Amino acid sequence: MIDVLTDYTLRNVTLGAALLGVVGGVLGSFAVLRRQSLIGDALAHAALPGIVLAFLATGAKAALPLLLGAGVAGWLGSLAVIAILRVTRLKEDAALGVVLSGFFGFGIALLTFVQHSGRPNQAGLDAFLFGQAATIVASDVTTFAVLGGLALGIVALLYKEFKLLSFDSDFAASLGLPTGVLGALLTSLTVLAVMIGLQTVGVVLMAAMLVAPAAAARQWTDSLSKMLLLAGAFGGASGFFGAAISATRDGLPTGPLVILVATGIALASLLFAPLRGVVPSLRREKRARARVRSEVTS
Repeated sequence: MIDVLTDYTLRNVTLGAALLGVVGGVLGSFAVLRRQSLIGDALAHAALPGIVLAFLATGAKAALPLLLGAGVAGWLGSLAVIAILRVTRLKEDAALGVVLSGFFGFGIALLTFVQHSGRPNQAGLDAFLFGQAATIVASDVTTFAVLGGLALGIVALLYKEFKLLSFDSDFAASLGLPTGVLGALLTSLTVLAVMIGLQTVGVVLMAAMLVAPAAAARQWTDSLSKMLLLAGAFGGASGFFGAAISATRDGLPTGPLVILVATGIALASLLFAPLRGVVPSLRREKRARARVRSEVTS
């Protein structure tokens, strides 16, 4: 644990993963409440062609240009989903599936082309598929903190509007709120979370960092403010302990371990959370049946 504070690489990886967890947990809560859990998966997969195109444009693997390319591609992916929903009769899950597979297929084709083009410095570009946390440096952590702070600041400013949109969008529209703009803004903030997570957990696993902490927090409370705090805490703990565990032995990948810790927290919450956990629910049901039998037989 002391190495987390003293080792330069481990400190950056741990801070980067924890920042991802906090931001992903908070923004993922809105996606879960709006029943748009697949949006994170679609945006993460849509980011891949942006990463490769940014590399082709700059010829370098500097983190900021690649993340900006990923953000633009993810944002275009979200616009594509909105356009499909408006001009076709497809349901939202089908639109997300079309965008996810289309953008990801385009990204894989571009990546394969680059890998066979003989371009210098292209080696390692495929690490964005599953993350490359070990390459996170102090400037990357600063970039993550700026992007995450921007996203969380907007959530704090528009908390009441986002709350109305998440629980009753029709009522929000009746009050005159621009629900379409607010929904697009929430999706754009999710793109920022995806940009933070690509270097740590990669395109394939990013969705779990949006869904797992939020799903775990939902089992503990009905209050949105408490859910956001819990989801941020669960996500941050997943990033911190996943990165710390990966540092205990050689060959342990950081991104997958972060996801495994987040999944473990979600499973424990689904089973044992007092409000919605399976075990407490069974106990309450057993006590209720016993009370009814007692009343009938007395």
